[in-house]
Amino acid sequence: MRISRPARRRATITALAVSSALVMTACGGSDSGSGSGDASGKVEGTVTFQTWNLKTNFKGYFDGVIASFEKKYPDVKVKWVDQPAEGYADKLSAQAAGNTLPDVVNVSPDLATPLAKAGLALNLDEAAAKYKGEYLDGAWKSHAMPGKEGTYAFPWYLNTGPMFYNKKLFKDAGLDAEKPPTTYDQLFKDSLQMAKNSNGRIAMLANAPAVEDFGRYGVKLMNDDMSKFTFNESKGVELVEKYKELYDAKALDSQALTSVAESAGRKFQQQSIAMNPGGAGDLAKYKKEAPSLYKNIGITPAVNNTGKDNMYVQGLMVNAQSKVKPAAVALAHWVTDAENQMKFAHEVAIFPSTKGSLDDTYFTEDGGTDEGRVRVAAAKALKTAVNYTPAVFTEQMKTVLKNEVAKAMQGKKSAKQAMDDAVAECDKLLQQAG
Repeated sequence: MRISRPARRRATITALAVSSALVMTACGGSDSGSGSGDASGKVEGTVTFQTWNLKTNFKGYFDGVIASFEKKYPDVKVKWVDQPAEGYADKLSAQAAGNTLPDVVNVSPDLATPLAKAGLALNLDEAAAKYKGEYLDGAWKSHAMPGKEGTYAFPWYLNTGPMFYNKKLFKDAGLDAEKPPTTYDQLFKDSLQMAKNSNGRIAMLANAPAVEDFGRYGVKLMNDDMSKFTFNESKGVELVEKYKELYDAKALDSQALTSVAESAGRKFQQQSIAMNPGGAGDLAKYKKEAPSLYKNIGITPAVNNTGKDNMYVQGLMVNAQSKVKPAAVALAHWVTDAENQMKFAHEVAIFPSTKGSLDDTYFTEDGGTDEGRVRVAAAKALKTAVNYTPAVFTEQMKTVLKNEVAKAMQGKKSAKQAMDDAVAECDKLLQQAG
């Protein structure tokens, strides 16, 4: 998928309930195929490799990766197809329905889910188990699917969202600028103090809690068999109540209920909020456009109660119906192996999913650059990060959660009622999806 900073990471995607329905129809219903298959045999044939909005900026890199693969496997030819970001979910559905799904497909966990349910994604725990140990545990598990055993895509590049914070605003509020909050209790305490000491002029944050915040808070998002959502448990209700307290005290930006990443970034640049996710590109922008902010920026991992940050992950799925499975598995592994992922990380601000790669000096030494500062902070967090967003949690469900959180924070519903209603609606969408 196109690569951007984590706060803008997820492209706008057609609701996966629609995509899932199309896939299920095409394939005869849920779990119409096992997703298993024999991937042993000679590596030969023509492999179709589909990426997601990467060709424009990284053609040279991929041409090199493909050429080296074809050199190692002279009986294989790779046909590279790159799709635009807009409508990618719809494109996958149409390919599944038309039996034209490529052999190797760039997916995120939410896009892989309906394909795996339809038996179109190869179970790599069965077909490529020998490669499992090469990848970070959290990354390998990120493409596990609810209700199915196994993993259904090779983990590819990763990212996470280190937080920027304004040291001057911390000092002005009487907070320790060298000790930004690391837990939610400290975040809530510091946020209230900042609002009080600034007479409500400065908010700590610009956004209401999203699904990954519930995960970082320690909320159990789904039941054990992942058939129902559970974020209306007491801890989930508590999180919403805490954010309402911030909102009422002006410790959360007044536009938090409708804020998007771009507007939050502007407010951070204008120094009306004290913390916000960011990347190396943002630092360069602040250095040029807001030097008074730039000189006071600190970088810290995102707040969490679990000891694990949130992981954004892309993967490469192998089509379970591919006629060239050995070659498809070999290519997916080749693109995602340590050497090729490290080369990609030098091309753009992403991080390898392979074990040991994040110990390279490139990810542990910042070289005195802004890009290096962000890279080192993110790499450290990714070593133990997990993908908190359930693979079945669609864009439509995210909207449901956002709307119910807003009602609670506005006092239109109690936090408990809002979370109960959100879970009920998300469960209904989950059942409709298959």
